[in-house]
Amino acid sequence: MKGDVLIIEEHHFKAAKKIVEKIINKIKIKNNRFVVVVAGESGSGKSETAKALAIELEKSKIKTVILGQDDYFHLPPKSNDAKRREDPEWLGPHVEVNLDALENNLKDAINGKNEIIKPLVDYEKNIIEKETISLLGIKVIIAEGTYTSLLKNVDIRIFIARNRLDTLEHRLKRNRGGEAKDPFIEQVLKIEHKIIAGHIQLADFVITKNYEVIIRD
Repeated sequence: MKGDVLIIEEHHFKAAKKIVEKIINKIKIKNNRFVVVVAGESGSGKSETAKALAIELEKSKIKTVILGQDDYFHLPPKSNDAKRREDPEWLGPHVEVNLDALENNLKDAINGKNEIIKPLVDYEKNIIEKETISLLGIKVIIAEGTYTSLLKNVDIRIFIARNRLDTLEHRLKRNRGGEAKDPFIEQVLKIEHKIIAGHIQLADFVITKNYEVIIRD
């Protein structure tokens, strides 16, 4: 998403390095592209972790593309926020997010397409554009976003187990759209927590609130 700010810190790289060490052989032996998802609540560090994973993989000459769920909302950010405020039902993966479009982009990547056309949100302009992403030489696709655990065409699922209280400091640093400490947003995050709390059970790797990595069998 255009206009998003990433604050990548040492703990993101530490977690990413541990995960990459565990999955790199699986990536290398798979004939087609490898898909990793990074899920968790808003402000948990999904985008930063995805970027740290990409950087660690690049060290091993493995090229990646990151697809952010924020680009796949049906409405641009400010319009989506307004819709949420007027319609209590406008929340969740099957309402406000076009997961089918993200799934189709992943399918095209796995099936060997040399490029994909995806939505691109411009935060400041509050519009959704389209962009073409080249996949030439790309081995790994990282999809990050709150509800990406629900995607089907996935090799490895990562879940960041941090709730809205754990993420407050990070959200204050980012403060995208002045949303930090907005009472309405805090209520949305409470509901979001209930929606995805069980997604931790789908994960191959869990990153704790202290950014320790737990490997799940």
